Amino acid sequence: MEIEIATIGGYEEVGRQMTAVRAGEDVVIFDMGLNLSKVLIHDNVETERMHSLDLIDMGAIPDDRVMSEIEGDVKAIVPTHGHLDHIGAISKLAHRYDAPIMATPFTIELVKQQIQGEEKFGVENDLVKMEAGGTTRIGDDGVELEFVNVTHSIIDAINPVLHTPEGSIVYGLDKRMDHDPVVGDPIDMDRFREIGREGEGVLCYIEDCTNAQKKGRTPSESVARRHLKDVIYSMEDYDGGIVATTFSSHIARVKSLVEFADDIGRKPVLLGRSMEKYSGTAERLDFVEFPEDLGMYGHRKSVDRTFKRIMSEGKEKFLPIVTGHQGEPRAMLTRMGRGDTPYELEEGDKVIFSARVIPEPTNEGQRYQSETLLRMQGARIYDEVHVSGHLNREGHYEMLDALQPEHLIPAHQDMEGFAPYVELAESEGYEMGKDLHVTRNGNVITLVE
Repeated sequence: MEIEIATIGGYEEVGRQMTAVRAGEDVVIFDMGLNLSKVLIHDNVETERMHSLDLIDMGAIPDDRVMSEIEGDVKAIVPTHGHLDHIGAISKLAHRYDAPIMATPFTIELVKQQIQGEEKFGVENDLVKMEAGGTTRIGDDGVELEFVNVTHSIIDAINPVLHTPEGSIVYGLDKRMDHDPVVGDPIDMDRFREIGREGEGVLCYIEDCTNAQKKGRTPSESVARRHLKDVIYSMEDYDGGIVATTFSSHIARVKSLVEFADDIGRKPVLLGRSMEKYSGTAERLDFVEFPEDLGMYGHRKSVDRTFKRIMSEGKEKFLPIVTGHQGEPRAMLTRMGRGDTPYELEEGDKVIFSARVIPEPTNEGQRYQSETLLRMQGARIYDEVHVSGHLNREGHYEMLDALQPEHLIPAHQDMEGFAPYVELAESEGYEMGKDLHVTRNGNVITLVE
C-alpha cells in the first residue's frame, strides 16, 4: 500500500496546522488551523467575512492547493483539539472535501460554533463525535482511525493514529505528559506503548516540537494549580483590585481561578467573548462544574455593565477573570490597560498573567504594550503563573521510546525551531534525509511506494 504525507500547514510556523495522510486510495486530513498572528497585524479584520483565497494569501490559513497532487479520496477531517490553530480554518476549507469532520465531543462543539459564525461559505460536512479510545474504519483497505487520549492546555484533546497495513501513522500534535491533570483523564501512555509494539509498529510519527529545546519534563497542570493557589492566597488581605487572565480555552486553569477567588472571599466573574464561549460550552457538556451564580459575560455592553457594578460595590469583593493574556488589541485586559472600560486600575492593583507569551513577534509586541499600559496605571504584574501544554525534551525522549517510529516528521515550528528536535532525534539514531524528514508547507513525503 502506498503511503504519502502532505505537510500542508504548520511546518514553517506555529499555527495554521494541516496535514494529510494518504494510505492507498484513502486520505485523512488532520487539523485545519488558523495563524492568528497573521490576522492580528491587520486592523479590524473579520475572518468570517473573508474568502479563503484571501486568507491563504495573507498566510492566515493553510494553502491546501497541494491536495490536488494527492490521489485518492478524503475520507475524514480530524481536528485534534479545539484551539484555533487547529480548527480555525475548518469553516473556510472543509466544504471543499466530501468528508465528515470527526473529533471528540468538546472539539466538535467548538467546530460547530466556528461553522455557525461563518458568513462566506456554507459548510455542510457531517459532524461526527468519537470519544478518546474509540476507533473507526476508514475506507475498504484495512485502514483504521483511533483516538488516543492526551493531555494539553484544553480539554478533550487526542492524538489520532491511522493504522495501515504498512504500520501506524501517529499524529502527535499537541500534548504534554500529565499524569495528574486537574480536569479529565491522564495521558494514555500505556496505549502509545502498545501501538509501538503491535502489528507492523509505527511507520511515522509526526511530532509537535515546540518545547524541544527545554530541558527536563513539562510539569503537570496540578503544579500550575498549586502555584496559582499560592499567588492568589498571598493576596487574601489586599483590599484593592485583583484581575486575572489566562487562555480562555484552558478550562482547568479557569476552574482553579474560580475556586481560589472564592477561597479568598472574592466573587469570580468571567469576562470576554471567548471566555464565555469556552467555559460555557465546557459547563454545558458537563466537562466542568462551576458555581451556579458564576457570571459569564461576552457582549461588550454586558461586560461594561459588570465593570460598573464592580466599581459600585467595591473592587475588593470581586476577581474578574478576563481575556487578553497575549495583549490582543480588542481583549478585555487590553481595554482595561487603555482605560477603555469602567473598571479603574489604581496604584498597587494586582494583575495575574496565568499564561505565557506565545513565542511569536506579534504576540510578544502586543503583550509588552499591554503590560506597559497596565504598569502606567500602577498595576503590579504577576507573570508566568503557568505550565506549558507541550512536551519538554524528556517527554520527547519518552514518546520515541514508547513508539519506536521508523520515520519522524517534526512539526509546529519554523526552521529555526526544528533544530533542537533534530538534534534530539539524531541522538536517538535518526538521520536527516533518511528517516528524519524536516519539511516545509506544501511538500509531499512518500514513505511507501
